[in-house]
Parts: sequence; structure tokens; C-alpha cells
Amino acid sequence: MFASCNPTPKEETTDNFNYTDEQFADLQMLRYKVHGFEELTLKQKELVYYLSQAALEGRDILFDQNGKHNLVIRKMLETVYTEYPGDKESKDFKALETYLKRVWFSNGIHHHYGCEKFIPGFSAEFLRNALNSVNAANLPLAEGQTVDQLCEEVFDVIFDPTVMPKRVNQADNEDLLMTSACNYYEGVSQQEAEDFYNAMKDPNDPSPIMYGMNSKLVKENGKLVEKVWKVGGLYSDAIEKIVGWLEKAANVAENDKQKAVIEKLIEFYRDGDLKTFDEYSITWVNDLDSRIDFVNCFTESYGDPLGMKASWESIVNFKDLEATKRTETISANAQWFEDHSPVDKRFKKEKVKGITAKVITAAMLGGDLYPSTAIGINLPNSNWIRSAHGSKSVTIGNLTDAYSQASKGGGLVKEFAYSEEELKLIEQYADITDNLHTDLHECLGHGSGKLLPGVDPDTLKAYGSTIEEARADLFGLYYLADDKLTELGLVPSPDAYKAQYYSYMMNGLMTQLVRINQGNNIEEAHMRNRALIARWVMEKGAGEKVVEMVKKDGKTYVKVNDYQKLRQLFGDLLAEIQRIKSEGDYIAARDIVENYAVKIDPTLHAEILERYKSLNLAPYKGFINPVYTAVTDENGNITDVTIDYTEGYAEQMLRYSSEYANLPYRN
Repeated sequence: MFASCNPTPKEETTDNFNYTDEQFADLQMLRYKVHGFEELTLKQKELVYYLSQAALEGRDILFDQNGKHNLVIRKMLETVYTEYPGDKESKDFKALETYLKRVWFSNGIHHHYGCEKFIPGFSAEFLRNALNSVNAANLPLAEGQTVDQLCEEVFDVIFDPTVMPKRVNQADNEDLLMTSACNYYEGVSQQEAEDFYNAMKDPNDPSPIMYGMNSKLVKENGKLVEKVWKVGGLYSDAIEKIVGWLEKAANVAENDKQKAVIEKLIEFYRDGDLKTFDEYSITWVNDLDSRIDFVNCFTESYGDPLGMKASWESIVNFKDLEATKRTETISANAQWFEDHSPVDKRFKKEKVKGITAKVITAAMLGGDLYPSTAIGINLPNSNWIRSAHGSKSVTIGNLTDAYSQASKGGGLVKEFAYSEEELKLIEQYADITDNLHTDLHECLGHGSGKLLPGVDPDTLKAYGSTIEEARADLFGLYYLADDKLTELGLVPSPDAYKAQYYSYMMNGLMTQLVRINQGNNIEEAHMRNRALIARWVMEKGAGEKVVEMVKKDGKTYVKVNDYQKLRQLFGDLLAEIQRIKSEGDYIAARDIVENYAVKIDPTLHAEILERYKSLNLAPYKGFINPVYTAVTDENGNITDVTIDYTEGYAEQMLRYSSEYANLPYRN
């Protein structure tokens, strides 16, 4: 699974590169350096350039997937932002500016992580007057529509907190489709969607496609119909542009395998056939010799409350040759890790196939990986392809480096760590163990285990993503403390794992809650996963006080008393989570998530938010992309590709909205 493994919030600059940029609302913008780009060959640079353009052409797809009004609202706000003739220092305008920046960051009007709708800090009257003060020709007016009618169309969506309040609703015992604002379904109930796709599935099919992955399910004349995202279908205008750049990329591919990958992806974009997508995934997994690599497609299903429809995303990258030695060591020992896992033998793979791992340098982020992104990848998502052909796992080295550099001196760990002992451990080993945990999570965790014959990969429904992320996290946590890592030379000390154990428990029990508004539940799958793990092991180890919450000087802290017993508890939970996954035990998945991963102690939450507020930090971070420029000769041939890091956040977003606005405002 592509794990959007957002790093634990931590505590600025090195080699004269400015990693940090502006901060607003609960967000901070960062920059990432594309280490080694200058050393690539001209052909490789040209390939990166074409793939990067393809990565930007799908931006509007994600906005529309996240909500049917997002493109209209974005264009309205951008027009006011750039053309408003009034006082741009007024409170209302400044609030609109912040709101727009949040919409850009989240690719829509709902929070990128918590999924709740933003509450504007400006009035409806101000926005209406502002819209009437700008050039109407630059507003997203439908044919014959007036500005007032445009306001009628979207003002409730913007200002009424009861209209489309959640992009993805995960609340138990509710119709998750009817109560979610994401644009993957229209006029369709949860039961109707589940029945529709269940009727398609053959439980005896050894190589099932990922049903519904690349379509919107709608009801037309009382009948359910899939509108497929492809050339000639839904989102065609954007997909055609993507295909155009991919065709250029195919002409400068590093080798025949890579060219075959690109051509198969183009074929899928054209025919929309999910069997073609499986063929593409297999071809991509088998391309192991190329230095340049990329993802560009409908990939992750976290944005669909049923976990089926895939958001569009892209990343362009190349292998970090030196750092990859670490992940190659792990992947070379994949069978040992599988064999020694604490899970039931029935759920282990007898033969681990095709596990490849590397550390990559991100060169461009797009779609659901921009501006907020993952730090690790494991693909493809198809269970049968992973079993039969293997998977690719990566740690994105330059992004973890940027997070680390930007977090230094922030004071978070110092505020929440129990004592100097924990601070020293984290200072010495956190960077190493953070990377190792990501490596183990992506390379081995997602690639481990197997479903029992006949188990539907979608059977855990809304709880599937949380269970899968918990499975991968637990695999990494369990093995971080294993002597095997010392034997392989991956850790500098047998005690290094304690830094990750403490950080993980502190985050799962306390510090990740800084990302949630007072009174809300935990909604996002990765946050639920971390809460589930931390709360479960604390409860199960309560009799021996393996982990406890203690008070010191009137503040609450996490205290780990027995790290080895904590490891044993991680193993016990891994065994249960793998059982749930392998057997498709929906009831157990629902119970363990609802009991441990959703509710928040309001008193503890209030304390954490108050302590965090004093640090003046932003709990969420995202990236500004570099700008690539193709240098050409008089015949139009590319002679070089330059890279620039100076473009500002608003400048970049407005440029993207101008250069890559490929879809009609209403789809």
C-alpha cells in the first residue's frame, strides 16, 4: 500500500539551503532539495522534466475528486485574491487569503488530514461584494449565470457548517457515502455501492481487478453507472495532457523496460481497463534497473470512505545510490523477517517474492502527494500482484531530510518528553530509527503476510486502511528492537530502538492530537492507526505498568518502564491485526478501531493543545516544488534542464492554476 506516512511532529537550514518558508493557519511550507540532480545525464534530466510536467497536469483531477464545487470555489477565490480593488490589508481580505492558501494546500475546502470543512474567517457579505468588484469575465460563471447566481450556487457550501461538513466520514453506523463530500459517488447510498461492486466480484478469481478504482459511481435514470476516468471519459481534458507528456517521456526512456512501463500506462489512460492497469503494475514492478522512476495514476483510496476509489497522484524520483544500500540490506533479508514474524504461520508467505527497496530523491510532487506528501511508498496495492510479482518499496530521503532540518529547535520533544533520558535517546537515534521504521514499514510491513484463500481484499471496508497501516507500523516496530538489525549493521546501538518506541508512544497517545480541533474525534487512517497501537499496548500492559501516563509538575507525560515487554506487546498486536487482515474479520476490525482509535479524552486533549500553542509551531507541513526549465537550442532541442528553488507558495499555486487548469469548473 502507498503509505502516506506523515512523520511524527518533531522538534533550519544547512548548506545554505532554506528549507522553511511561510507559516499560516496550522500549516508550514517547506522546500526540498533535489540532491544529485546536476549529476544526472542530459537524457535523464530530460526524462525528469517530461515526467514532472505530467505530474502537474492532473492537479485539477484531485480538486474535483475531493469535492464537486472545489474548482469553482478555487477560481472564485483566486480572482478576488488577484483582482480585488479594495483594501488588501483589511481583516476580511487577510482572512480570505488564509482561506485560499488552505484550499490550495488541501486541494479543496476540507482539511487535507482531518477532512473537516474549513470555517471562513470572512463574511459572506464581504465575498459577495468582492466578487461583484472584479471582472466577471474572470469568474467561473456558467453560461448565462450572474454573480449573484454564482453566490447562490456555492455560498452554502462555503459558509454553512452543516452542508458537506466532512470530505470523508468514517463514523460508525452512518451512511458513509451520503455523509461524505468527496466526489466519487453521486446520488448513491453506501448499501447500493457495496451491492453494485459485490455483484461484480468472483470469489474464485485468483487475479481480481481493483473494482471501481478509476471511476465515479452515479445514478442515472434510477440505474447505477460508472463514469470512467480515461481519455474520452471523465477527466479526459487533463488525462490527454498527461498522456502527451508521457509520450515525450517514452522517447527518452533509460531502457526498454522503462519505455514499456510508460507505454502501458498510456494504454491504461486511453482504455480505462483495470486489467490493463494490472498489466502496467506488473511491468512497473519488474523495472528494477532504471535510475529514474515515477508514479502517475489513480493510486490511493484513503479519500474514499469505502476504500475503493483512488485519488490521482504523482511523484517523480531517482534512486539515491548510497542510501539505498540500507534498504537493499533489508529487502535481501525479507524471507528471514517473514519467517520470524510473531504472526500465525497460516498467515505468513511461504516464499516472499519480488521485494525491492530503495531510497529515492523526490524531484516533483503532484496530485494527492502535493503539497502534503508521504515519506514512504509501497506499491502496487493489488494483493494478488504483490503475492505473485512482488512490490517496490521506497523511503523518500530528501523529504525526510527536509522534515528533519525544518523541525530542529522547535521544542516539541523537549516539551513533551518525560525526562532527559528520553531526550538524549531521541537526540542520538531518532533520525536513524525514523528512517529504519519507514524502511521496515514500507519494504516489509506492507509486503508481509497473506490473505487466506477466498478473502475479499475489500472486506474490511472503512476500517481497511487503518488496519493495513497498523499492520505495517507494527511490523516495523517489532523488528526495530531485533538483534537482526544490529547483526546487519543497520543500527549503531542495541538501545537505538528505544528512541523510536518512545517517540511512537508519545505521538500515538499525545502529540499527534495537536492536529485535531478540540471536541473532534480521530478520523484520518494513519492517526487512527497510531492511536490504536499506542492505546492497545498501554491497556494490555497496564498490570505491569509497561507504559503509563504520569503527572509531573502539573503536566502529563508518557513513561515507558519496560521496553522489552513493550516489544512483546507490539508483537502480540501484530499477530491479531494480521489475523484480522488475513481472515477478513470485519467485526473484529470495527471493534478494535472503534474501541482504541477514535475517541479522545477531552481533558488531556485540552492540555496538549495548550502546551503546544505556546511553542508557536505548525502541526502540518507541506512542500513547495522546485521549478524546472528546459533550455533549448535554435532547433528546439533540449540542451539542459535547470532547477530553481525560489518560487513562492502563492506564486506557485497561481501559476499552476493558470498553466495546468485542464478541467471545466463543473464536471
